[in-house]
Amino acid sequence: MATFCQFSFFIAFGTLVSVYAGNKMKLDCQQDFVSLVWTETRPQVDTSLYRLGNCFPTSVMATQAIFKVELNACKFRRMVTGDLLQYNNNLTYVSSESQFLPFSHPVTCVYQRPKDWYPMIYNPFFETYGQGELLFHAKFMNNDFTGPAESFSFPLGSLIPIMASVQQASHQPLQIFIEECVAATTPQLLPNGDKYTIITNKGCLVDSKVSRSRFLPRQKSSQIHALLQAFRFSTGEQVYLHCTFVAWDPVGVDKTKKACNYIQGHGWELVDNPSYSSVCDCCESSCNARRRRSTSYGNHEMVHEAVLGPITITD
Repeated sequence: MATFCQFSFFIAFGTLVSVYAGNKMKLDCQQDFVSLVWTETRPQVDTSLYRLGNCFPTSVMATQAIFKVELNACKFRRMVTGDLLQYNNNLTYVSSESQFLPFSHPVTCVYQRPKDWYPMIYNPFFETYGQGELLFHAKFMNNDFTGPAESFSFPLGSLIPIMASVQQASHQPLQIFIEECVAATTPQLLPNGDKYTIITNKGCLVDSKVSRSRFLPRQKSSQIHALLQAFRFSTGEQVYLHCTFVAWDPVGVDKTKKACNYIQGHGWELVDNPSYSSVCDCCESSCNARRRRSTSYGNHEMVHEAVLGPITITD
């Protein structure tokens, strides 16, 4: 996998050596890990106080802080831009001594995106007593849901296939739902940022009231498929989907565990069993909060929040 490294405004392939305020940094971006060596020129600086994300130095010397860490550690933030995978972090220094100002500088590794790579919720494991481990996945799919999307650019008005699933090892069978999903132009939701609500109120696909968006009939309880119509929301800019997924017992339905479409001229319909569509009536008001499952180890919420994207909507 081709890689290049970036520090501040400098970009280079393989290993990068850069200078900042007289100090030297050597950054080496490998396929699964990052090696960073910071050489300090200021006297009396305690190099053990440097942090890469939330990671302590792997080793320290009088003038050096050395990090050798995996990309799935230290709170690296992953972003997708076109054909590139970008991992961002910050090198920081905080000291209680007033003569040393707090220091923070971006550290970025950029990789060529493999053709078969697709956005996936990373490492969302939940331990539950006597029930094994859960792993949630979400991805953009091709038109017939037989594989991941080959492009993350969608024409205005086209249908965007997405799939969410929960993988269980020794866990009892579960049913997955999409509780909430909003679109935004940023990977983090901002209080005053532009947002567009797609799914809300514990599984009500409100966008289906004004578009062709819809949940599809299930193939299996541990998966849910949806088609979202590409909408005129910051056309040409990158769009992120911020979604909340929940896994629950596949027995019974209620107002808080459901997948509801709006059918023009008919009203709200429950995807999994239309004869019980009355549980979707609350989509026009407010659906009550669920009481989460608990065990002798306390409450265990089988819920995960994730960000999918970015995608681009084009005219």
